[in-house]
Amino acid sequence: QYPGTLQYPEKDYDNAIKYYTEALELNPANAIYFSNRSLAYLRTECYGYALADATKCLEIDKNYIKGYYRRATSNMALGKFKAALKDYETVVRVRPNDKDAKMKYQECNKIVKQKAFERAIASDEMKKSVVDSLDIENMMIEDEYTGPKLEEGKVTMRFMKEMMECFKDQKKLHRKCAYQILIQVKELLSKLPSLVEITLKETEKITICGDTHGQFYDLLNIFELNGLPSETNPYLFNGDFVDRGSFSLEVILTLFGFKLLLPDSFYLLRGNHETDNMNQMYGFEGEVKAKYTTQMFTLFSEVFQWLPLAQCINGKVLVMHGGLFSEDGVMLDDLRKIDRNRQPPDSGPMCDLLWSDPQPQNGRSVSKRGVSCQFGPDVTERFLDQNKLDYIVRSHEVKAEGYEVTHSGKCITVFSAPNYCDQMANKGAYIHLRGSDLKPEFHQFTAVPHPNVKPMAYANSLMQMGMM
Repeated sequence: QYPGTLQYPEKDYDNAIKYYTEALELNPANAIYFSNRSLAYLRTECYGYALADATKCLEIDKNYIKGYYRRATSNMALGKFKAALKDYETVVRVRPNDKDAKMKYQECNKIVKQKAFERAIASDEMKKSVVDSLDIENMMIEDEYTGPKLEEGKVTMRFMKEMMECFKDQKKLHRKCAYQILIQVKELLSKLPSLVEITLKETEKITICGDTHGQFYDLLNIFELNGLPSETNPYLFNGDFVDRGSFSLEVILTLFGFKLLLPDSFYLLRGNHETDNMNQMYGFEGEVKAKYTTQMFTLFSEVFQWLPLAQCINGKVLVMHGGLFSEDGVMLDDLRKIDRNRQPPDSGPMCDLLWSDPQPQNGRSVSKRGVSCQFGPDVTERFLDQNKLDYIVRSHEVKAEGYEVTHSGKCITVFSAPNYCDQMANKGAYIHLRGSDLKPEFHQFTAVPHPNVKPMAYANSLMQMGMM
């Protein structure tokens, strides 16, 4: 169907990590092993561990250039651009004639300056919304545009089907229609609480999907297998709709369209990738700028800030993108009170909901990602007891089977981007939850072909190179 779609063999980074770890036990002073394990950690999104390994590598051999690059990439992945710049600077100093090093330094320097500029504007209290500067009424739709249009300014099922068909053929939605969707969905999301609470009747079921990461053709496949969203077929998408996959715009406009069509049967929660730092690194910002404009990306950023952070079903099942908290004692009421209209802070409940991961051992430990924490079965148990909940559902981590049940059934992970990044060979999954018993029922599916636009095609160039 789509010639030239690359199916990479599974890159087995987990095994690479295991072998380098064994090698380092025998030879703990080998800088190259630390540098190589750092790359494997980068590829598996363990930025915290990648940073630690790159630092260790440089402690052993401060002249090992790759170590600086690995550490710079880890820092960039964490949005720590100034720290990254320092390492690029060092390489330029050591190798004044290295064109590649100079290019990376300049690229990173540009981001640092841009960030400083954005901070300066943001502190100007009168920060206006993009919406105020748009004149949608007078935006013309040219005669030659044959794609879908909203009907009297409203999203209908007919519009949704036409839009998905249009995206499937790699055509663009008219910018006026995209702006109409964004303005309306911002208005709708801004009225929702940070913790959304819903009740499923005995006879009702909901489908919970995990990360979709710009894999539009796999999203269409979910609807093919499980039915289009409707009042009798509700869905909850658990964050990370964009980045990495190169059809992120198509995914997010489809999800936002269904939210407008079915405000009470279609639910969206924020993931750690619905944030400026991630979008700048992993492709969504680049994709929106390539397909539309910088201004439209700024509006997406405003909309993402209004996405709710968690959802409670029948007072018994709590769903969030990342996981539980860095400290005990967090109650559902604390989640209701989160002022979410912002970029997530570096710590605290909002950060944890988007970033944390479960671990098999009790207690908490430093996060492999370098943000938030990892929480053990005892942490889950206490949280559920205090809040009279049965279990949590989260996403955020790729799983070979598309889902994983841990913490004695009390912590469930669901991930809906199969063959993630065209190379992980994982299945995708979604969960059915019925009002009658709230027992999770798992459905797996495999990746479908997509047009030959590779993942990370729109990502920051430094990020792309750093992962090689």
